[in-house]
Amino acid sequence: MAKAFFARARFNKIMTKYIFVTGGVTSSLGKGIISASLAKLLQSRGYRVTIQKFDPYINIDPGTLNPYEHGECYVTEDGAETDLDLGHYERFLNTPTSQSNNITTGRIYQNVINREREGAFLGKTVQVVPHITDEIKRNFKILGDTGNYDIVITEIGGTVGDIESLPFVEAVRQFRWEAGSGNSLVIHLTLVPFLAAAGELKTKPTQHSVKMLLEYGIQPDILVCRTEHHLNADIRKKIALFCNVNINAVIESIDASSIYDVPLLMLKEQLDKTVLTKLKLPNKNEPDLDSWKDFLGRLKNPTAEVRIGLVGKYVELPDAYKSITEAFIHAGAKNECKVRVEYIHSEQLTPQNAVERLRGLHGVLVAPGFGQRGFEGKIEAIRYVRENNIPFFGICLGMQCAVVEFGRHVLQLEAANSVEMDGHTTYPVISMMEDQKNVTNKGGTMRLGSYPCDLKKGSKAAHIYGKQHINERHRHRYEFNNEFLKQYEDAGMIPSGINPQNGLVEIVELKNHPFFVGSQFHPELKSTVANPHPLFVNFVAASLGYARKN
Repeated sequence: MAKAFFARARFNKIMTKYIFVTGGVTSSLGKGIISASLAKLLQSRGYRVTIQKFDPYINIDPGTLNPYEHGECYVTEDGAETDLDLGHYERFLNTPTSQSNNITTGRIYQNVINREREGAFLGKTVQVVPHITDEIKRNFKILGDTGNYDIVITEIGGTVGDIESLPFVEAVRQFRWEAGSGNSLVIHLTLVPFLAAAGELKTKPTQHSVKMLLEYGIQPDILVCRTEHHLNADIRKKIALFCNVNINAVIESIDASSIYDVPLLMLKEQLDKTVLTKLKLPNKNEPDLDSWKDFLGRLKNPTAEVRIGLVGKYVELPDAYKSITEAFIHAGAKNECKVRVEYIHSEQLTPQNAVERLRGLHGVLVAPGFGQRGFEGKIEAIRYVRENNIPFFGICLGMQCAVVEFGRHVLQLEAANSVEMDGHTTYPVISMMEDQKNVTNKGGTMRLGSYPCDLKKGSKAAHIYGKQHINERHRHRYEFNNEFLKQYEDAGMIPSGINPQNGLVEIVELKNHPFFVGSQFHPELKSTVANPHPLFVNFVAASLGYARKN
């Protein structure tokens, strides 16, 4: 007992405050957006805030997951393959995340098992409690212990009641007890459905969800209620009474037309003030959201519209290209232009129907991906836009497809291909990176994270960036084969971005084309509300110019 007392006393000396966001009733209510919106409000008041996501699946990270399973895999500056919610965190806060911002059950168990093999537990039986929960708690604190943040927001994936989430919920319970009063709080996101037949909002799902959380030993401090209709005073009072929270801690989260509206909706609900009061923090400064409101004004009042085709193989699930579609929103607002993205399945594009499927578009982006499926359709799309001077932007595999298409139809290397698609091609214009050839493990072994790139003076890329030295994020195993570099340059495809360390071609562009740019890296990962990515901004501008001309 004495040891526990002193452990708690030491914990109380910490300066960082902790917020835990849990979910109930159903998944996909928007815990990530609520977390990012709250963080934005607190940041706008002058607090140093970061967000982390704890995912209950056993994969070490989402790097080996099919996009249909979990949406896109987001890559951080330090090369971590993470949940797509980290993209929301960065886009809202305009600050980079890292490996420490996304932890999975798989990583927790891997860490504990590795320590057990090293003999760290001195012959003890290793159990979920306390060893797994202790490791979860240790990871809760990693970012806070750096001293770089006043507030750490932790989103717990899944919903309360999921078997796989139980160790995380128990870790939150223990953490709160150890932290002491005023150092942490729990926000529970729940659903208040509207039954059309009864014409009523129903609070019972929320009551049951909170009851389940109470069974695990956690009393939520704040309830954020996702709803299609406004919560009146009676509904709020009922929820507060039966869920044992203050009435001002019942927060309405009504459906919004854009995720970027949510911070202002939460501001109206005074979520940030309620949080600061419960954490015993001063309401210093009024939120400075002028630039955010300016962005929303331009987003909602466009003066023009463009239709851009997104050619990919996972188009049935828009979350597979989440960062790309958000980057289009940022770039569209910058250009005061509505970007209407039209998803085109690359597997369904053929030489016979490509013209019909792509006609009328003002620009085409060929998306990243892996594998043979849909590869030839991407080639057809690129050939059409190249020959018809339609703005083109290729990302990762999209750039590689542009290289293959140019090799086949301009250089007349009919068998030109990527060795990923054909390991025996006569003209391997895209080859496997040298340091990838002996890699056997699939998880976390690609070229990942931020790398430098030097831009060719006078090139379109250098003009777009306004500088000659950049850093961008990568996720790939294959590269432009420099044995063919001179042939491509002589024919008009310019390697305008080169990695200074290994000579890797990072950007290609065409001389005599209004906009034809391919990047080996993923620019969409660095586009934020505050800083739209220049490649997307200029691609949208070029598409707008094409629309006006045609």
